[in-house]
Amino acid sequence: MNAYQKALGGELKLLRYSDAPAGGGEPPPGCGPVDKQRIMHGMLQFDGGMLMCSDAPNSGMAEKMGGMSVSVTFPDAAKARRVFDALADGAQQVRMPFAQTFWADGFGMLVDRFGTPWMIGGGQRAV
Repeated sequence: MNAYQKALGGELKLLRYSDAPAGGGEPPPGCGPVDKQRIMHGMLQFDGGMLMCSDAPNSGMAEKMGGMSVSVTFPDAAKARRVFDALADGAQQVRMPFAQTFWADGFGMLVDRFGTPWMIGGGQRAV
């Protein structure tokens, strides 16, 4: 989440399983033991939005992301371009370079260094 805070800006708040109130940090039945240092609740509030996340309670439950993308839209293309460039640094793949489209002044798609697919846009146009 620190990398996303660097790219998006804003304030990051993290609650680890070890920080949960008594009894509140236990996973649902059947999840197995919890790695208490994993993130139970993460929230990054940035100008224009909020990104929320959590870790799987243990490594046995972690799955690779697929069939979806995190989409973030900004009021202007300049801000979107800055975020796209920050996420593209070390990215596994740039699926669509950031450029003007018929629906936005700027839009691009990538898979960041952590394997998270992103769609970043700014300056939305009426279609």
